[in-house]
Amino acid sequence: MENFIIQQIQEIAFTQVKKEDSLWQSKVLDSITIVELIVELETEYNISIPFKDIIEENFETVSRMVKYISSKVS
Repeated sequence: MENFIIQQIQEIAFTQVKKEDSLWQSKVLDSITIVELIVELETEYNISIPFKDIIEENFETVSRMVKYISSKVS
């Protein structure tokens, strides 16, 4: 899961990222790229991510995304 997320972010944002890199604070992800990423995650993991869940707490780092998505998949 971690590798998939990193790969998707790198393809969308055209930058290298690590699992603990800040993605929103450092502007790697913005309103457009986060939507692209959400679509990819929903498709890959067959989940639905409500708009209210698209917050820093869940999407600031790859590690947080893994934790969040794991909770949705379970």
